[in-house]
This record gives sequence, C-alpha cells and structure tokens, in this order.
Amino acid sequence: MQQLTKKAPWIMAFKTAFPYTLPIFAGFWFLGMTYGIYMNVSGFNFLYPMFMSLLIFAGSVEFVAVSMLLGAFDPLQAFLMTVMINARHLFYGISMLDRYKGVGWKKFYLIYGMCDESFSINYTAKIPENVDKGWFMFFVTFLNHMYWFTGAALGGIFGSLIRFNTEGLDFVMTAMFVVIFMEQWMKDKDHTSALMGIGLSLVCVIAFGSDHFMIPAMISIVAILTVLRKPLERKGDEEI
Repeated sequence: MQQLTKKAPWIMAFKTAFPYTLPIFAGFWFLGMTYGIYMNVSGFNFLYPMFMSLLIFAGSVEFVAVSMLLGAFDPLQAFLMTVMINARHLFYGISMLDRYKGVGWKKFYLIYGMCDESFSINYTAKIPENVDKGWFMFFVTFLNHMYWFTGAALGGIFGSLIRFNTEGLDFVMTAMFVVIFMEQWMKDKDHTSALMGIGLSLVCVIAFGSDHFMIPAMISIVAILTVLRKPLERKGDEEI
C-alpha cells in the first residue's frame, strides 16, 4: 500500500477527498439539473447549460445569465453583475493563499474551480499526513465541478423530453436566493446587515425601477457594509 501511494499519490488523495464531496453531490445534481431544465424551457439548446456549467462554473451567475442572454446585449452590466455576485470569492482567495502554496500546476485549476463548497472543504478539512495536499484539494474541486457539470448537462438533455407544464420554473432562481437568505438569517444572531440589504434594495427599486435596480443596490450594499464593517464586527464579538 505504501509503495502504491508513493507511485500514485493521486489515488490516495482521490479516495480521501471523495467522501468529503458526497454531501455536495446530491445538492449539485439537483440544482444542476434544475438549471439545465430551466435553460431548456427558456429556449436554449442543451449545449448551453453543458458548456456554461463547464466553463463558467458559478451557479448563481449561470442562473442570472439566462435573463442576460434573453435580454439586450450589455457586457458592462454582465461584468458588474458577475463581480457583485461573486465578490465573496475575493475573500476566499485571500484565505487560501497559504494553503495553495507548493501545489504546482494544480494551483491554476484550484483558483479557477473554487466555489463555496470547495472552499469550505479545502479550508477546514484535516488532510492526513500520508495524503498529498495538492492532489486532495484538486480532487475536491474537480469532483464538485463535475457534479455540477453532469447535473446541468443531464437537465439540459432531459429538459427537452419533459412533457409536463414547466410554467413558473424560472422562479427557481428566486427561490434559491430566498433559501440562502433564510439560512443566513437563522444562522446569524445579528440581522443588521440583512435588514440594511433589504432596505437599500427597496430604495433602489423606488429610485431606479425594477429593471435597473440590481447593480445600484449591490454597489450600495457593498459600500455601506464596507464602511460599517468594523462596528458590525465589534457588535458580533460582543454578542459572542
């Protein structure tokens, strides 16, 4: 066994990483298939969700991209929306700087394929000493990526075979964000930031209209929370 590990460290890393990703598998397959079906009923060929899930690999952005593809061509709005939605990855990247040292070529894929779930596992997992750290993090990232890719691809393929009424399926994105919001609400004791986000969004809806409020709202939320970050952190420490 020791000889096998020395010859092929990726085998031991794969066996160690796979159990960590099993809980992600069910969630990614369900959401991925939902996304693929959503793309199909929106009028897109199955190749769209297949290649978008493989190349973009950002679930929230991929759902939002459907409305962008159906709307007027606006690359600036697409860029700003993507940056705002995935701004948290800037902090993920900073947190992983030390852990990504010394992993060689795998570092490029680890950066590209980082998602919430991969970050959570790679940051918190206690990797055994006999398991190569770089290969472990690579397979965590790769497996999660493939779960999402295969789910979206199957949803896009089987979406064309669905015969039931799919009206209202586009509400899945709204439902997903509501669930994420509710999970954060129940997890946090202090709801100041959540209430500020709701309030600023309502102000922007009134000021800019329902078709153009998203980017101003997200910019406002990021700006206000950046200014108030230290007071909010102090308040959170006091409650703990």
